Amino acid sequence: MTPRTSLTRSGPARSGPTRPAGLTAAQGTAMYVGAVLGTGVIALPALAAEVAGPASLVAWLALIVISVPLAATFAALGARYPDAGGVSTYARLAFGKRAATVVGWCFFLAVPPGAAAAALFGGAYVASAFGGGRTTVAVTAVGLMVAVTAANTAGVRVSGRLQFVLAGLLAALLLVSVALALPHARAGNLEPFAPHGWAAVGPAAALLVWCIAGWEAITHLAGEFRRPERDLPRSAGAAVVVVGVLYLSVAFAVVAVLGAAAGGSEAPLADLMALGMGDGARWFAAAAALMLTAGAMNVYYAGAAKLGAALGRDGSLPRVLARGSVSGEVPRRGLGVVAGGALAALLTVVALDVGARPLVLLATGSLVTVYAIGVAAAIRLLPRGSRGRAAALVSLGAVLLLLVMSGPYLLWPLVVTGAALLYLRLSGGRAAPTAGGPG
Repeated sequence: MTPRTSLTRSGPARSGPTRPAGLTAAQGTAMYVGAVLGTGVIALPALAAEVAGPASLVAWLALIVISVPLAATFAALGARYPDAGGVSTYARLAFGKRAATVVGWCFFLAVPPGAAAAALFGGAYVASAFGGGRTTVAVTAVGLMVAVTAANTAGVRVSGRLQFVLAGLLAALLLVSVALALPHARAGNLEPFAPHGWAAVGPAAALLVWCIAGWEAITHLAGEFRRPERDLPRSAGAAVVVVGVLYLSVAFAVVAVLGAAAGGSEAPLADLMALGMGDGARWFAAAAALMLTAGAMNVYYAGAAKLGAALGRDGSLPRVLARGSVSGEVPRRGLGVVAGGALAALLTVVALDVGARPLVLLATGSLVTVYAIGVAAAIRLLPRGSRGRAAALVSLGAVLLLLVMSGPYLLWPLVVTGAALLYLRLSGGRAAPTAGGPG
């Protein structure tokens, strides 16, 4: 029988030997890379360049620096409290059931719109390569959702292997694209460095918040690691390096190679590859976009499905979702809710023809709220003098800045907060009596 973990304010109490099966540090790194690198790299370098010109590189660098303490904070929490509830569990241990329910709902309800937006980004690259316009975009997006749902139905070990392959192919493709495009770089494209003034760096950074969301996503899968206390911090550290190199490389190439045209590019990665290998390379760009999208969706589907099961177990969602919260089980009911919500969000924006932007804004506001509560919980839970708590203290200032930049996007998590608290009041917040759950 699989050993279980009981969580308390003082830390995890383990029993039994280390599980022989589960995610390795290498697979965990790939999951992190997929969650954080996501789809931002295929669209946002051009959008940020449009706002701030070459100075957008400063915004990229700042957000990568912010990622270091954020990744360390959530890795420390995941290693100490490996539970499917992730940030929701940390909030409950630190602040109680209401805070746990709020943060759980914020993350759980951020994934469907975020996944739909990611699928649309991937579909747009396929349409740019093969034509077909909105129909190609929509069909590709639905296909991505079906594929990722099927992978997660097979279980997190299959999902982890898939992610390892996707991350490796993705990193290689991005680096090759940059290497082939850089000979076309021109120093003149970096002048003037701040054509819209240095004040434009702030709005550019606000756009790029989407690109660093994901450091909290793997905490929901912490219990699936073979040795969370060792492998989770290693995975996070390696992923920060990989993501930082890839983001900065692509962003620099977009600005230095495309110049003023970067801001108007709808498929900057495709434009880079076309310069290096000819127009036929747009097919490869479409393949890269699909890998990026599938990788990001794969992680978020897996994490959100586990979270849904944990929330059902703890009484923050209907008990019917509780199955799958135990390490090694597949939370198929939670996965069904996530997949159904993502498909509904996709069909809604396609029918209204409003694009992915509203979906991005909904997801971003919710994820920044999750970061804020998670960092506050880390400061309260992690031991004084530990590296994790020091990282959380540094992260606090960064998260407060992200909240300020989110502005009106915080309206959605406020609505979700009200709905979560109302659910608790109407249901009585009774937790399912699942052994081994957080105590």
